[in-house]
Amino acid sequence: MEPKYKRVLLKLSGEALAGNKEHGIDFETVLKFCEPVKKLVDLGVEVAIVVGGGNFWRGRSSGQMDRTRADHMGMLATVINALGVADALEQLGVTVRVQTAISMQQVAEPYIRNKAVRHLEKGRVVVFGCGTGNPFFSTDTAASLRAAEIDADIILKATMVDGVYDSDPKKNPNAVKYDTVSFYDILNKDLAVMDSTAASLCKDNNIPILVFSIDKPDNIVSAVCGEQVGTLVK
Repeated sequence: MEPKYKRVLLKLSGEALAGNKEHGIDFETVLKFCEPVKKLVDLGVEVAIVVGGGNFWRGRSSGQMDRTRADHMGMLATVINALGVADALEQLGVTVRVQTAISMQQVAEPYIRNKAVRHLEKGRVVVFGCGTGNPFFSTDTAASLRAAEIDADIILKATMVDGVYDSDPKKNPNAVKYDTVSFYDILNKDLAVMDSTAASLCKDNNIPILVFSIDKPDNIVSAVCGEQVGTLVK
């Protein structure tokens, strides 16, 4: 198999890491997601990962709590997931580094762009935690920002659905799936791919997004090798 992309950023949702559990980390599931990442590394692809934190905490659903504090709690949740992903990768024999946007040097490196790029060039997987390090920004926006900073060729957004639809396929059995869709449509039709800040950042920096189902983890390898998987946003 010949990779189509040299450097990719994989966005993993926190919910996906919970597997069949409603909360927390299902480590068998994390290992299952990390196996195709190892395949990519073996193919010579440089892989960065941004993880969400929704399996532990969602700032926007924190009720009357102060939004800034709630978002900080969500950032800490992403660090738990980042460490779990790193552990799974290491068990598979992959060299990995965790970098966090909020400094916690006892458990991870602080995010330094040049250092992250150097790790990637040396064949190490870099897992980014803490989102952007700022409240009011989602981990989707963090994925877009990090992809732009490290000059990734594409964002691979692994989700619970197999692509982008014109309406919610869970509510509308006649929903139509797109093979390709433009950022203009994502923003103007309010298609549920990622928040508008993240989509605008990708649009402005010409970073395509491939949205696909994580139910079949090997989709990650297929996507990077140029096979038709999910929906390409460009």
